[in-house]
Amino acid sequence: MMQKTFSEISKRDCPSEENLIRIKLEPIQGIAKLEFDISNRRLYVFHEGNNEAIDKAILDLNLGGEMLSSEPIQDIIISPSEEEDKKQRRLLWTVLIINFVFFGVEIFGGIISKSMGLVADSLDMLADSFVYGISLLAVGTSVLRKMKVAKLAGYFQILLAVIGFTEVLRRFFGSGELPDFKTMIIVSFFALIANAICLYLLQKSKSKDAHMQASMIFTSNDVVINLGVMLAAGFVFLLNSNLPDLVIGTIVFALVIRGALRILKLGK
Repeated sequence: MMQKTFSEISKRDCPSEENLIRIKLEPIQGIAKLEFDISNRRLYVFHEGNNEAIDKAILDLNLGGEMLSSEPIQDIIISPSEEEDKKQRRLLWTVLIINFVFFGVEIFGGIISKSMGLVADSLDMLADSFVYGISLLAVGTSVLRKMKVAKLAGYFQILLAVIGFTEVLRRFFGSGELPDFKTMIIVSFFALIANAICLYLLQKSKSKDAHMQASMIFTSNDVVINLGVMLAAGFVFLLNSNLPDLVIGTIVFALVIRGALRILKLGK
């Protein structure tokens, strides 16, 4: 008998976490379909058998998951459109590539401009690429390989973010190098355009699927970060201080580490 299990994910505050939940639940036998209610932070799992393994997997992610109900339903018919799946894959690959390219652009711009805000933003774009990449590249591979990919991505992100934090502290207590605010604004502006293009492509798809809707919100958050770096550049100029750049860098590094820790949970 098919079961419908309803859970609330109270700490699901980052849209990319839908991909992490999918990867964590995918290996469990008997799951036929996952449905996400993004705005209400709810997850519906259609499956056969008991829900103990599902409940444990959600709890392992430490996202505040709580099973609220489980009830028997009539068997569901799943008939995915292969053509639609291909379109979504092509679109997500495009978004991934744009994010990865601008990771390189921003980290180079951050180094030459001495801006920790740009470096941190570049790592955030790299984190986006990891989330999309884990979901896309792991399809059709073994569970063990998925876990290895997740662990590698998570540890690499943490390593880069810790190096970034160390540099922030060095600059705060040390020489206090003043970043080039003009380069900060120019590079952030082009990153903003890149994210706006990604958002346009996602919205143009008019997909109602939860993971595509989540990707749109995720990209919208990136636009806000780009604007934050540009705002910090303005304060660097007005205050003639590197403190605004260090503050925005610290905030984004913290976001990168939080995302990395949640990716690592997939490797358990």
